[in-house]
Amino acid sequence: MDLNLQLVSNSNERAKALKAFDDTKTGVKGLVDAGITTIPQIFVLPNQKEEVSPDESNSGSSCFKLPVIDLAEMNKDYDCLHRKQVVEEIKHACETWGFFKILNHGIPQDLMDEMVEGVRRFNEQSKEEKMKIYSREKMRKVREIMMKYSYYVKKLGQTLFQLVSEALGLDPNYLENMECVKGQAFFCHYYPVCPEPDRKIGHAKHTDPDFLTILLQDHIGGLQVRHQNQWVNVPPERGDLVVNVGDLLQLISNDKFKSVEHRVLANSAGPRISVAFFFTTHFQESDKVFGPIKELLTNESPPLYKETLVKDYINLFHSEGLGGIRALDQLRL
Repeated sequence: MDLNLQLVSNSNERAKALKAFDDTKTGVKGLVDAGITTIPQIFVLPNQKEEVSPDESNSGSSCFKLPVIDLAEMNKDYDCLHRKQVVEEIKHACETWGFFKILNHGIPQDLMDEMVEGVRRFNEQSKEEKMKIYSREKMRKVREIMMKYSYYVKKLGQTLFQLVSEALGLDPNYLENMECVKGQAFFCHYYPVCPEPDRKIGHAKHTDPDFLTILLQDHIGGLQVRHQNQWVNVPPERGDLVVNVGDLLQLISNDKFKSVEHRVLANSAGPRISVAFFFTTHFQESDKVFGPIKELLTNESPPLYKETLVKDYINLFHSEGLGGIRALDQLRL
């Protein structure tokens, strides 16, 4: 068979299988509840063997540990010694890791627990209840607890963007005035127990197409970050949050801060629950153009990227597909 015809045939079969899966309106958990013992082929990526290759050590490197930053007693006294130390820690983490954990961030522990439990309750409703509101295109109903959690995360985001601004050597309000904090999006993830975790990645390796992401995860774990060409585990600790640099922050910082690949391993334990809060204007109408910050440019450090609208970057990001050629590289000058 001609290779092109074979690819079309495989693509058509996959599309039919995906439609049949969507029509069940029960999601992946519906498959698990039905007692499957073998992963359907539609959930195995074309490059899945590379993702789960023993050469990449799925167990995670024990040689590295994600930076942990304590935000206790953080205030608006920009000359405070503690604040300067935190800014330096964030600068180092964003330059070398693109990820860091934060403690004493101001979000109540009971609210974080309720947020995780709310995601669990929704996903563990009966099939009949979920079918009433299930959709791949629309966000699920926002619960009251999500609104309360959102309030706290937005407030935390403002603090983080001030610290990141200072870490770039800019005025504390620079990134907020640039509208980096203007839009937000919630993504709640429920990863059911996987019957064959050695054959499947929970979430393929990717970067985030936003400015900054704040992640809440439960006790199961599975998140890995690529650092010095190794996958490093990010084990959850009660009370902490994970923060990572997005592609758009790498772009406007002109590569001073790095947006790095990360992934989630499938797990035979669980379910795993996480809540990702993205700072992006993707879901707001905006004609704001983003490019390398002019104050960071010199003759020795010229702009490395073209300017872009957020919506155009998101379209570029989705066109590449997870595991494909990185969208950010397509904007590189």
